[in-house]
Amino acid sequence: MSQQVIDLVPYTNTYHQLKAAVEGLSEEQLKFKPAPDKWSVTEVLSHLADHSIVFSFRIRKVIAETDVQLAAFQQDPWVAHSKANEGSAADVLDVFGALLAYNSLLFKRLSAADWHKSGVNGKGETVTLEDSLLAFVRHVQTHLGQIERIKSALQ
Repeated sequence: MSQQVIDLVPYTNTYHQLKAAVEGLSEEQLKFKPAPDKWSVTEVLSHLADHSIVFSFRIRKVIAETDVQLAAFQQDPWVAHSKANEGSAADVLDVFGALLAYNSLLFKRLSAADWHKSGVNGKGETVTLEDSLLAFVRHVQTHLGQIERIKSALQ
């Protein structure tokens, strides 16, 4: 029996939204950078996969430990040093989708009490697991807007 107490649809839909946002883009368009210091679509997707990895780690710390300090990461160096723009957007989306699917399986097993467990983020704020899930979804929405701006710059 599912113990799910949180609507996971917005979370799981992020994969489909990202896939739709890049549909029909050529490899050249996916790697286009609107400026040398700006990300390409592939780099945005890579950042979101990195963020999903970090989020996956944070989830497990929050539900399993006490006095949790949530790890932060520096997104620009992660994208740059992983040579994200040399990767495949399709491969990155596969990883993102797999992490969402795996985390969703865990989420469906959590109790209402688990969703209220918390940790302290890099800003010193106490955030619950539920807060973190909602922030993840908002984060993806922000980057969907960024992808649209990059696509507009292609024209």
